Amino acid sequence: MSFSPDGQTIISAGDDGAVKWWNRQGQELQTLIGHNASVLSVSFSPDGQTIASASEDGTIKIWDTSGRLLTTLEGHSASVLSVSFSPDGQTIISAGSDK
Repeated sequence: MSFSPDGQTIISAGDDGAVKWWNRQGQELQTLIGHNASVLSVSFSPDGQTIASASEDGTIKIWDTSGRLLTTLEGHSASVLSVSFSPDGQTIISAGSDK
């Protein structure tokens, strides 16, 4: 789970392969579908304009705030356990069970 930089919305990772976007009142705003397995980690970019999601399917997906899939990053040979943006938002770091 991750709060947006302005603290007004939350994204959550799901066992169903979806990333869900919520407001602070608990209303679902959007569902991002694209992973083929459980989503294990989500992160907002520092400017709040991009979301990264990491999955057991071995991929990282990058989304814009309209819910459009921008790209899929492949490189892990097993589950991606965690993903995070650098403070300037230009780099993404990930950790996977492939060591």
